[in-house]
Amino acid sequence: GVDANALHKPKRFFGAARNIENGGSLSIIATALTETGSKMDEVIFEEFKGTGNMELQLDRKISNRRIFPAIDLTSSSTRRDDLLLDEKTIQRMWVMRKYLADMNPVEAMEFINDRFKQTRNNEEFLISMNG
Repeated sequence: GVDANALHKPKRFFGAARNIENGGSLSIIATALTETGSKMDEVIFEEFKGTGNMELQLDRKISNRRIFPAIDLTSSSTRRDDLLLDEKTIQRMWVMRKYLADMNPVEAMEFINDRFKQTRNNEEFLISMNG
């Protein structure tokens, strides 16, 4: 097993992004390989998962189909995005997420890529999701 104290310093390091003196911003990017079959990897991943405010899941099946970016959209999210976006944008994003939830990751990314090609910017894209 892993000594519980062994994870304390790394967790403090990742938590530093939230505690910048006098405001400002610090982004710490970390990667984790999951589904390795190792119980230890799973325990460590779950321990650190809560320290981040955004999770981006990549999907090999999407990549193998040569669809880029190879993002699993339904498994990826930003915590507390309600603090970053206005109410109208949040509602439009929920419409999009609800629509994508019924698709597999490959279908979802293909759909989003097609929609992006038909719009000029994010606002236009989100408006198109409601129509």
